Amino acid sequence: MNLTGTATVALALLCGMAGAQSTSPLAILPYQDARMSADQRISDLLQRMTLEEKVAVLGTDPTVPRLGIVGTNHVEGLHGLAQGGPGGWGHGLVTPTTQFPQSRGLGQTWDPDLLREAAAEEAFETRWVYNKFHRGGLVVRAPNADLSRDPRWGRSEESYGEDPFLVGTLATAFTEGLQGSDPKMWMTSSLLKHFLANSNEDGRDGSSSDFDDRLFHEYYAVPFRMAIEDGHADAMMTSYNAWNKVPMGANPVLRDVVMKEWGFDGILCTDAGALGNMVKAHHTYATMPEAAAAAIHAGINQFLENATKPVQDALAQGLITEADIDKNLRGVFRVMIRLGMLDPHGSEPYAHIGFDAPVAGASLEDPWWWKKNKALARKVTDESIVLLKNEGGLLPLKPGDVKRIAVIGPLADKVAEVTYSDGADYGAAAEVARKADVAVVVIGNHPTCDAGWAKCPLPSDGKEAIDRKTLTLEQEQLAKAVLAANPKTIVVLQASFPFTTTWTQEQVPAILEMTHNSEEQGDGLADVLFGDYNPAGRLSQTWVASMDQLPPMMDYNIRHGRTYMYLGGRPLYAFGYGLSYTTFAYSNLRVSSGHLAKNVTVTVSVDVKNTGARDGDEVVQMYVAHVGSAVARSQQELKGFRRAMVRAGETKTVTMPLKASALAYWDGKGFAVEKDKVEIRVGGSSDAIALRTQIKVGE
Repeated sequence: MNLTGTATVALALLCGMAGAQSTSPLAILPYQDARMSADQRISDLLQRMTLEEKVAVLGTDPTVPRLGIVGTNHVEGLHGLAQGGPGGWGHGLVTPTTQFPQSRGLGQTWDPDLLREAAAEEAFETRWVYNKFHRGGLVVRAPNADLSRDPRWGRSEESYGEDPFLVGTLATAFTEGLQGSDPKMWMTSSLLKHFLANSNEDGRDGSSSDFDDRLFHEYYAVPFRMAIEDGHADAMMTSYNAWNKVPMGANPVLRDVVMKEWGFDGILCTDAGALGNMVKAHHTYATMPEAAAAAIHAGINQFLENATKPVQDALAQGLITEADIDKNLRGVFRVMIRLGMLDPHGSEPYAHIGFDAPVAGASLEDPWWWKKNKALARKVTDESIVLLKNEGGLLPLKPGDVKRIAVIGPLADKVAEVTYSDGADYGAAAEVARKADVAVVVIGNHPTCDAGWAKCPLPSDGKEAIDRKTLTLEQEQLAKAVLAANPKTIVVLQASFPFTTTWTQEQVPAILEMTHNSEEQGDGLADVLFGDYNPAGRLSQTWVASMDQLPPMMDYNIRHGRTYMYLGGRPLYAFGYGLSYTTFAYSNLRVSSGHLAKNVTVTVSVDVKNTGARDGDEVVQMYVAHVGSAVARSQQELKGFRRAMVRAGETKTVTMPLKASALAYWDGKGFAVEKDKVEIRVGGSSDAIALRTQIKVGE
């Protein structure tokens, strides 16, 4: 399929037709009629399309020029619309859209309302770019609902974290923000990725993630199911890997579970090159037509590669029929209808976006220059920063007491425009530190490894297409040299994933952690360093103390010691960990009922008092542990959380719902709520439980 040619036709239709969806200026055909049901409109459209046209729109742009149908393509948008950058999105034309921290940083906010707001701004800017500049698309590849079960995963920065409830809650919020609140029309379409169990980069084209049905339903699939059932996501990308030796791009679970059980009925696409991988890497199918037929039978309706010939050959060989293609394409056009793409041009409620400012070129009227969006990016950045250590109250810095600050490290110029030492010469760095009142050392990973595709010169670095080989941060040696010269040293770990920075934790008085890529990362760091913002970010993945605590990389059975739910030893930093410049005390834990019956929800309440001198946010976390379960359960599981601002001296009551269904396990046929006792645990981290109580569950 010639996507370039299709895009050119689509642009011509957008720019040159008075009614972009009209084959005649007077005619309104049934598929254009918003008064008809989506199924009626799609049926009318499909019966007008030729088989050749149907095969052609199995790519990512369902434009049908002969019928005046203008489809919309995909864009990347995990933490802001990508229209430039290392990935080359924008095709050489860079648009400086609002950029938030990496998904890992978004996860560390533990703030679904804030993620919903950030995603809504991204959706608005996506519509703005699409309407005003005729660039990009309205199907946004976000959020990533994968779980970061292993810190060696090179692509960890795309994941919100390791816990299914946390990731599912945040993915749902981001989906809702992207799609908007209009019940009939979406601002953009949220495309979840990558389904499923996609957390190894090395060998991913032909690898298999193997685990049982319980882990599928209770762990790996949970964030996707939540985003689909609760957030109403209706677009999803399958992953490169197989599950139990069956490639995800042709796995029957797509129809049997995602569609039939979760109600998904939209865009279901492969990842780029995944069709060929089923032949060349997985060796599941002997030929490309067989692979294409298997994908279509599984429900795939968009290929991220040119699949025209394999599909045509599959038709010629009788492996699929036109009816099979029709059935799948209904999902594509269902999403197009929800985006207004089949309505008469200009009639959709978002048609005005981008025309409230001068059309000619980017200007100060474009939304990425608006003060409120700069402020939003800064707020998200502030909320994402985690205080890991603050011995002796070194932080926050007091401007009156600090005359000279040394900012040192290979990443120091990435967060602030200051005179600094890059740390290449340890002696010079130490001398700079010695002359300062306080030294700030910024170390961590480079988000692209500063290298080409699938290349990372440092073993501790990773990214898409390459996993990490160690968790030992090479730059920790720089921190040792600086601390020897100045005991008032603050280490800022700018990280896309966990490190085993045990020495830093033991020796350095103050440590902050933040992720990459926010446009406001310098201001955000300054806010926290100088106390203009009281940090309350919380880790969304366990930082193990040693790689010895990890099972083999390709062991996807998390019961073998993965995540806070099954880790056997003591971690360096626990899941949910993070400090504050103030302190909190918990009291009066109560549950609205001591018995939780099936299909019932109870309310868990706890009083949280700010016992310090500063206002601050506390992330109240609720875990459950099964006391009398008849089946194997984890040590504890997150089932609720609230980020709450509590003023100094104030006591605030925090409430969280607990559904009986959240305590169910997969019994092979469905989710079962068993007769059980459950301990409810509440505190500021998975390893800092302040209060506990028990309730009875089931009949």
